[in-house]
Amino acid sequence: MAKLKEKKVVKQWEGIIKSPLKPDYVVLDSYYVKEKYGQVVIASPQAHIREPIYFVVEEPLQPNEEIALEKVKDILTKELDFPKLGEEEEVRKAVIETTKKILRKYGGGLGLGNITEELTDRFLYYIERDMMGFGPLNVIMEDYRVEDISCDGVGIPIYVWHREFESMPTNILFTDRETLDNYIIHLAHKAGKHVSSAFPIVDAMIYGKHRLAATFREEISPRGSTFTIRKFRERPFSITELLVAGVLNSEMAAYFWLLIEHKASIMIIGATGSGKTTLLNALTTFIQPRMKIVTCEETAEINIPRENWVRFVTRESYGLGSSGRGEVSLFELVKTSLRYRPDYLIVGEVRGEETFVLFQAIATGHGGLSTVHAENIESAIKRFVSPPMNIPETHISLLDAMAMIERVRLRGGSATFGRRCRFIWEVEDINRYRTIASWDPATDTFRVNFADSLQLETISLLTGLSKEQLVVELWRRKEVLEWMKKNNITDNAEVSRIILSYYADPEKLTAEIGLSLKKAGARTVLQSSTAAQQTTSAYREEEVKQVADYIAEVLLRRAGPTPLHQIIAKTPYPRELTIKAMNHLKTSGRVSIVGGVVELVG
Repeated sequence: MAKLKEKKVVKQWEGIIKSPLKPDYVVLDSYYVKEKYGQVVIASPQAHIREPIYFVVEEPLQPNEEIALEKVKDILTKELDFPKLGEEEEVRKAVIETTKKILRKYGGGLGLGNITEELTDRFLYYIERDMMGFGPLNVIMEDYRVEDISCDGVGIPIYVWHREFESMPTNILFTDRETLDNYIIHLAHKAGKHVSSAFPIVDAMIYGKHRLAATFREEISPRGSTFTIRKFRERPFSITELLVAGVLNSEMAAYFWLLIEHKASIMIIGATGSGKTTLLNALTTFIQPRMKIVTCEETAEINIPRENWVRFVTRESYGLGSSGRGEVSLFELVKTSLRYRPDYLIVGEVRGEETFVLFQAIATGHGGLSTVHAENIESAIKRFVSPPMNIPETHISLLDAMAMIERVRLRGGSATFGRRCRFIWEVEDINRYRTIASWDPATDTFRVNFADSLQLETISLLTGLSKEQLVVELWRRKEVLEWMKKNNITDNAEVSRIILSYYADPEKLTAEIGLSLKKAGARTVLQSSTAAQQTTSAYREEEVKQVADYIAEVLLRRAGPTPLHQIIAKTPYPRELTIKAMNHLKTSGRVSIVGGVVELVG
């Protein structure tokens, strides 16, 4: 029988302790992440006070098995290369096969005795956990209910943000600084990044498309190394899943669908972890087929089920200090993206001077989608017009719509917290916004008002369809989305296929899925739309005619076709007044509008 050379065994996770669940704790919830081997138990030390603690409970190893495990890991480390990004599954298969061979060959020499199937499975669990996973934190990483994992230093429990129980400590903590430092290096290597005292900050994407932010030693954090992992689903949420979760309703989704089809510019605002990127990802499904999409991000989080998609990601500096050698910033990426002539430019999140380039792209007719950190529309606008974004106030009206998403407390039901699209606004000017949709926290329902939509009037000019016809179209798309929700069509690829089929032939698709437009709901909106047109206009007929004459004079001086979006962007009047003037010119036969291009008649 083969025998291994004896040497001192150093345990990989010597400086990490995992406290056991005490018998007198009150269990609030429990579930398996890995059947039999990895369990989550959420318990409170007192029955009358809800102070939940997140316990990781794993199938234990005997002392001799722990020693054997470290020996096997040592052999594997020498025989196998560390997995590169994108090759994890291949390396995982190699690790499993090699581990089985080692157990068969050195079973007796490892002091394990008879190698049973149960022992092999237990060993494979720990081998995968430690070599391919995240060690003692692997159960937390595999728990889909956990959204965020934080380590604030040595001697402090790891904290998690749980979908049902919010923020709570776990039973795991680092007791040794060196072990924590090594763990940070381990995480950085998983992301294909380097971390050291010279480069003490890591911001990267790790295996599973989770976002890692970490600091190394005491260089910038006096309490030592720290890290936070924001977890993302490998498969992004589809728009149907957001409907099922109640993030927005089908009318709001249909509204976004219509706007995105016509290259509208939409900004999603919210706090950290509110779901901005999730909503952004879902909305990209509505982009028309064959349109060219370019995305610019600091960390690759956007995932679009399309072929005609160019993806740009920033690059860090290669130089030391502040030289910035080799750095490619978000600003440079957004500038470069315009040379690709995108139909839709999507920026993961705007923070600085790249915002100005995005607004310039919107002004020249590109569709634009992005997110920005802000608590409400007023604070978002203040960020836009202040350094480092520096958007001129006159450019704010280039935004067509803004949506605010927030993590909220829910009343009743099984879920305590959820994410809701609290508001959708249309932007008329820097201090003039129209509320198209809002969320009612008392009833957990949405109020939607298309009657006052300025965007529908703009699309009416572009398409030649009346506002009433557009509302009927909205209602038809709402029915398609409701049908997908009812039939549990949640896979992004399938959702995208149905939306593309609708673009190709809406009548054929609705007939195939057996939908007939519910006229009653659409009729109510049509009636309120007509009433709104008669009562809510803030401009007199004389004002509309004056602006119409001004626009006609400008078109005459240009002596050629002019894109409608340029007229709306550059006319020095409020957007509503400009659109009403364009409608007046069109209905009086003074201009023709075909394919979004305006031309004087006669």
